[in-house]
Amino acid sequence: MNKSLIVIFTAIGLDAVGIGLIFPILPRLLAEVTHTGNVAAWIGIMTALYALMQFVFAPVLGALSDRLGRRPVLLISLAGAAINYLLMAFSSQLWMLFLGRAIAGLTSANMAVAMAYLTDITPEDQRARRFGLFNAVFGAGFIIGPVLGGVLGDYNLRLPFIAAAALNAANLLLALLVLPESRTPSREPIHLAALNPLRPLRWALAMKPLLPVMLIFFIFSGTGEVYGTCWALWGNDAFQWNGLWVGLSLGAFGVCQTLAQAFLPGPAVKVFGERGAVLAGIAGVCVALVVMALTRQGWLVFAIMPVFALGGIGAPALQAMATRLVDEGQQGQFQGVLASVVSLASIIAPLVFSTLYMGVRAHWPGAIWLLVVGLYAMAVPLVLGLRFSQGARLATEGAA
Repeated sequence: MNKSLIVIFTAIGLDAVGIGLIFPILPRLLAEVTHTGNVAAWIGIMTALYALMQFVFAPVLGALSDRLGRRPVLLISLAGAAINYLLMAFSSQLWMLFLGRAIAGLTSANMAVAMAYLTDITPEDQRARRFGLFNAVFGAGFIIGPVLGGVLGDYNLRLPFIAAAALNAANLLLALLVLPESRTPSREPIHLAALNPLRPLRWALAMKPLLPVMLIFFIFSGTGEVYGTCWALWGNDAFQWNGLWVGLSLGAFGVCQTLAQAFLPGPAVKVFGERGAVLAGIAGVCVALVVMALTRQGWLVFAIMPVFALGGIGAPALQAMATRLVDEGQQGQFQGVLASVVSLASIIAPLVFSTLYMGVRAHWPGAIWLLVVGLYAMAVPLVLGLRFSQGARLATEGAA
């Protein structure tokens, strides 16, 4: 593997580590800074802020990398990540934590730039393999992040951020020394309209056949945010888990989810069909969530993880189904729409789930998982109602 690929994959892995790093320790960090134990609302706001900054700045960083080159944008984002972690490590007031998460969301928007760099330096016949490695590295980082955060956080609450700052600083130095520019910067001006993150939705909202699948993606993405928002709080409230056990549980979830997504979607589609695979994934998640809601034994959460991970077979099957709603010439635009839907769900859902958790926490913390089951139940008739007839596609093409 050449030096450029090492730098890019390291940046991707560190982005993923940074996302997961904060989950096990955020409740205790906020409690220390705010001097209150009821921090669910602050967790929701901070998670939404992170997603909002990603949503707004991903197209901005992408456009800047076309205009100025990939290298300077990546260097700036790596420097910003190191500064963010130092700010989080030494923050003594709430506004400093919010500033740190805002910077973290902005710098993590460099994923689009990293993907563009990888595309620039990869021959077409090798792109599938390298994009698969991209996803594998991100998945590994997301598994490592919560465990690292939990272990170091139990030793010292600020130590995970110092470690992350040091790793990002080392990657910045490596990039500064060995990362070449991957393309000739464009001389074309940046059009402000292209920087509007809501722009892709205008096209999709005019097409009625796309609305059900967009709503399904919104529900799936929104329910995914509940874990980052409520998992650590629930683990502590239900089982008195410390940072290590929260991190281990999230890491176990990440391992099972990665294995399920890597090996099960193909066989599941062959056995159940695409629609059946989506419904089987929903069923697996809902069974696990009901067990989690009712159990009073922490070990049972780990035992149910393989069933929980069956949800991983649903998303690829849904993605495959969705591609048949538009013709080949609109696939890129449609994927941009789905990315916008996912981002909006990542902004809205943490605020909703943190509010709901505050409502159920005192009496039954596990009730939050039954609320998630209710959301999945709303998706079932939408999945059953999806139609992929030629007429539906023609209607979509006509609306375009």
